[in-house]
Amino acid sequence: MEKKNILLGVCSSIAAYKSASLAHLLTKKGYNVDVIMTENATKIIAPITFERLTGNRCIVDTFEKTLSYDVKHISLAKKADMVLIAPATANCIGKIANGIADDMLTTTVMACTCPIYLSPAMNTAMYQNPITQDNMAKLKRFGYHIIEAASGLLACGDTGIGKMPEPEVLAKYADRELKRAKDLVGKKILVTAGATCEPIDPVRYITNHSSGKMGCAIAKTAMERGAEVTLVCGSMTVEPPMFVNVVKINTAEEMFNAVKENFDNIDIVIKAAAVADYTPTTIAHNKIKKTDGDMSIPLKRTTDILKYLGENKTHQFLCGFSMETENMLENSTKKFSKKNLDMVVANNLKDKGAGFGTDTNLITIITKDNVNQLPLMSKEDVANSIFHLISHSFESFCSQFYIDSRRYTILIQIIVWWIVVTAEGNNRLFGFFFRVICVFTPCQGDC
Repeated sequence: MEKKNILLGVCSSIAAYKSASLAHLLTKKGYNVDVIMTENATKIIAPITFERLTGNRCIVDTFEKTLSYDVKHISLAKKADMVLIAPATANCIGKIANGIADDMLTTTVMACTCPIYLSPAMNTAMYQNPITQDNMAKLKRFGYHIIEAASGLLACGDTGIGKMPEPEVLAKYADRELKRAKDLVGKKILVTAGATCEPIDPVRYITNHSSGKMGCAIAKTAMERGAEVTLVCGSMTVEPPMFVNVVKINTAEEMFNAVKENFDNIDIVIKAAAVADYTPTTIAHNKIKKTDGDMSIPLKRTTDILKYLGENKTHQFLCGFSMETENMLENSTKKFSKKNLDMVVANNLKDKGAGFGTDTNLITIITKDNVNQLPLMSKEDVANSIFHLISHSFESFCSQFYIDSRRYTILIQIIVWWIVVTAEGNNRLFGFFFRVICVFTPCQGDC
């Protein structure tokens, strides 16, 4: 894949020292990084640092003489796939917001048509100053992206908001913007992840070994490919990915309610969570004390979330997960049909590398027309494979849904026309309308 170009702007904040680590990290990730520094930024960190880390000439002076004959600020602007100004000072933010282009950085930004991100870094009072806030709000209205400042100990000794986020965090913004094709832009996707916890008493609960890694990988991949993602998650050993709407739950019932609440506005649902099938009939208000004898806990069925979604879907594409320990293909195929799914991702817990808590998975994807067995791969690669197949299946699904919807619409039109025409006693006119509709109605051989 062709390298993406990031234009890194460095302003005169003490946080500029972090920009060196950021440039190095972005370069290691495979991006081509061009750096433009403000003149005052060079008094904090030397341009040669960035040149050594990126392999590219660091630009400072707008009128610097070069061996090439291109107009540098224009050529850099055209080349860039993304601009990231980190740190962005109050001065730089104010100049860009008000159309001032009096140095190489602001001049180049004015000429850029690619996405532009600014990471503010300054004292808390400066950050919260109404003028600074207004300038950032103005930039947002213009389509610029403002990365929220972090909180902590500042260089001046104060503690508060105004820190530039760590390079690893900023690199994730670059990955989201540039890493993958935006084939899911405009899609709303709901993903479930992790384990549910069914309380027995205030101390104990019933759960499973799900780590949430697979669901988080799916949510992250969907986000990177441009989707608006809602992640409904239970107990997990990993942090949810950035840039997704996280809904945290504990029990199966809470997960059902969260999924149900969001379901109507969702295009694609991927249920990767390990949801408890049973929950205690009653929950003790106090800790259950042990006795000399055995004890039993009466259980009742939880709501079958996947079944509910399959019974109530209208336009949604529904993908379920099926973890088995025996007869994987047979059991998963039954699940596909019984719960009215559009796709099932099946795996066997006993397969090496496919169990709970692993960083890899070995899956078989079942759709209406195909069974795709995939090799062992990372969960991120699994997520991309799932979306690759969903994109093809979803197009076919939507096409069929459109045709079916159109047929119903036309049928209603025919009925209305029939009522009107027969009321006027003009059967000949009705016949004409009916022939026209038959000509233009799509037919797949089952008419």
